[in-house]
This record gives sequence, structure tokens and C-alpha cells, in this order.
Amino acid sequence: MKAKILIVDDELSMREFLSILLEREGYAVTAAGSAEEALRTMESNPFDLVLSDVNMPGLSGIELLTRIKEKSPETAVLILTAFSGAEQAVEAMKLGAYDYVCKPFKNEEIKQLVKNALEKQGLKRENVLLKKSVSERDSFCGMIGKSQRMRELFDMIRKVAASQSNVLILGESGTGKELAARSIHSCSPRRSKPFVAVNCGAIPENLIESELFGHKKGSFTGAVSDRPGLFEQAEGGTLFLDEISELPLLLQTKLLRVLQEREFRRVGDAQTRKADVRMVCASNRDLEGEVREGAFREDLFYRINVVQLVMPPLRERIEDIPLLVEYFCRKYQGGGAAVPVSVTPGALKALMNHSFPGNIRELENCIERSLIIDPVVISESSLPQRLLVTRPPCLTADCDIPDGGMMLEPLLEELEKKYLLKALEKTGGAKKKAGELLGMSFRSFRYRLAKFGLDSGEE
Repeated sequence: MKAKILIVDDELSMREFLSILLEREGYAVTAAGSAEEALRTMESNPFDLVLSDVNMPGLSGIELLTRIKEKSPETAVLILTAFSGAEQAVEAMKLGAYDYVCKPFKNEEIKQLVKNALEKQGLKRENVLLKKSVSERDSFCGMIGKSQRMRELFDMIRKVAASQSNVLILGESGTGKELAARSIHSCSPRRSKPFVAVNCGAIPENLIESELFGHKKGSFTGAVSDRPGLFEQAEGGTLFLDEISELPLLLQTKLLRVLQEREFRRVGDAQTRKADVRMVCASNRDLEGEVREGAFREDLFYRINVVQLVMPPLRERIEDIPLLVEYFCRKYQGGGAAVPVSVTPGALKALMNHSFPGNIRELENCIERSLIIDPVVISESSLPQRLLVTRPPCLTADCDIPDGGMMLEPLLEELEKKYLLKALEKTGGAKKKAGELLGMSFRSFRYRLAKFGLDSGEE
């Protein structure tokens, strides 16, 4: 279902421009020429996001924001303001606006803010649905699980949340690292302050410093106004840096200084600003391996790795799969359907036997696909074909230990070498693809090849 956006601006050209821009991104867009028209439109049509100008005839954007938060608090609001509207923007944030953007703005800036705002609203709605569909005992701050691994994780998050220490969350892609970060924030004394999340790999390298620390007007081409960075936006709260291994080494150095000194400077600004922010970082890579290869600073690793949480892959907590299936069924059926979805024993068995390399994200996609094919029954015929293929036996199935004992290290090295060679064989010698098959970066794969004298030096 398309996200619904309402644009409110008294300038026709601005309404038309934003409508075209956001419709091209796949959103359902409605436009209103005044705050009064917007309120009338919202009486009969709920919206996920309202993008409103501040200065308009009649009710202002600030007054519109107040009305929206009174009648529809779940609707996200983005404020458009002119250069001189900094005080209005701050007021809007205090009244519950998700964020603001100064005119004139870049297309990419608007698109990213809209995407982030809608993702945050989606998480809020999922939490409401979660409370309805899963018992309180089997859920925690948006995470679902009754397995021993998940209960231990929930207990650890409660303990970690009470401290001010930096946290590093490790785990495969799709295991819910951001949910864990949000849980830490929600249970912490900082929960009334902002939670700001950013994927370091999604930001162009030349913009990362400005994104993190902000910039001063005129500090580089395109810096048409002063702009606070993520550290300022997260002031008093939590800053979540996902895929931190993607940060260039120069930025790692600057981030380390912020963590050590608790202060930073905007790009192009001489003023030093304090940073009262709790850092939570995440990665799906082997950061210690990245440190050994020189791709990640050792001092930064130890600074962010004060407390480490490891998200278990779905294949290691298969007893949670029925709970997750129930939740995703309700989510994609709409939560209020008259006929509940049923899952055949064969389909459930197939789901529980699958290794799920994409983890919870892959399971969710499977359920969504199945309900498109059959909205009432999830059966083997509605599941993706790959789930019905029997998994090959593990190479370590024979785990007997001789009476006289054994040397484990040589055995593990031989097993690692076999997997490296098998991956190269499957990809025709393409090292990058071979590394991806084994869930590691190209640099990590090259490092392991070199360890066994298998690296020819070719790409």
C-alpha cells in the first residue's frame, strides 16, 4: 500500500513541484493550499505524513502542526521554513514535528527526510500491532521471541539500557539490529529525547562528515544555510550508526575524537559544540577482522565496543518462527480481517527447516508473498520454491572426539580452507562474489585467502 502524503503550501508552484517529486517516488500525494483546507481534507482521509510550509495566510504551519498532533498524533509532520525561520523550526520540533527543512532545498534532501519519517511511523504502527498479536511475555520493545537466546538478549538490553555506555550490536543482515538499538533507547533514561538512526553505507562519502556533524553556510558548494548534523539532532538522546564499518578511515578518526572529548565542530565552523549523545553502533561484518586488516581503527573499535550484543540468526532460534509467522500474517492481512490466516503443517515445517540467510527480513518477505498468492491459507504451494529444498548436511555433522583427544585449531583451519575454495569454485574465481557467499567483505575474504597462501593477488 502506498504511503499517503499531504502537501500544504499557499504557493501553487511549490505544491505542484513537491507533488511531482514525491509521486515519482511512489507515494500517494494530495495537495492543499492552506492549513484550513488541509484540516478539512484530513477529516475524511488519514495521512501518513504532512509536509507543510510555515508562513501561510490564515492558520500558520505551526498552528496546523498543533491541530494535527491533537487529532492525529500518529501522523508525521515535516515543516518547510525559510532561512529566517530558525526559531519557528525549533518551536515546531518541540511541538512534535519530525524534522524541518530550509528553503531552498535539494530534491535528495526532501526525499530522504520523507523516507526516514515514514519509516519511523511504520515502526510505531508495527509496535501497536505487535502488542495486539503477540503476548507481552513473548515480545520486548518491538522484538518477538520466546527462545532462550532471545530471553537472554532481552535481559541484557534491560541491563545495558540503564547505563550510559556505548554499545556495539553485531549480527547478520536482517536479524533486527536497529530494533535492538531502539529497545536500548526506549528502556534508557534518555527515552524522552530523540533517537536518531543512520546507515553509514547509505550516505555518499563526501557528505558523511556534514551529515554527522552539520555544516556552516558557505562551507562547501551547496551549503546554502547552516545545518545541524545528526549529533545535534540526537542531543540528549541516542545516535544509532548502522554499518559503522562503512565509515572511511578519516571519519573514523573524527568520530573517535568526538567520543573521547564529547565535543565536535560543524564543517567550516570554528565553534566547538558539546555532544551529549549515547552511541549505539552496529555491523554485520567481523569488525575484529577489519581491525586486523587495517580497514577499521583499533582504538575506535574498543571505544564503541564497551558493551557488545550479538543478535542471533533466525536458524538458531527456530522455536520463534511460529510467533513471527503469526505476527507477519496479521500485519499483511491488515490486523482486522474477519477470517484469520491458517498455516498448514507442511508449510510450517518448511519454514522451520529453512536456514533463512536473510533472517527475519527474509521470513517477512516469504509471508507477504504467500498472502498475495493465497490471503487465507499459507501452504507449501504458496511458499517460495527455495524453502521446499532440503538443506544439505553440514560438513561438521560428525563431531565425535577421540578418546585420546584432538587438536581443534588445525581442524577448524582445514574446514575454513575448504569453504574458501568451495566458494571460489562456485563463483568461477570471483573473489568478491565468493566473499558474499560466505557473508564477508572482499577485504576479509582476501585476508583469509592470504592466510592459507591462496591469494594470487588477482581481483
